[in-house]
Amino acid sequence: MNGRDWDDDSDYEEALARAGAATRVGWSAIAGVTGLVALAIGAVFVIGLLVLFGMAYVVAWR
Repeated sequence: MNGRDWDDDSDYEEALARAGAATRVGWSAIAGVTGLVALAIGAVFVIGLLVLFGMAYVVAWR
């Protein structure tokens, strides 16, 4: 025997704590990647608008 009581849930509690920590790390990674993708999409949109306005300027005033 291991000397613990039959209702000792310390292994379960430890596994639950580790799973919670892993979940928090995973969601943080997901949120970070989503933020970076959104930032990249926004940058592409702004650059596209600048190119569009530049082309309109060249066509209208040249």
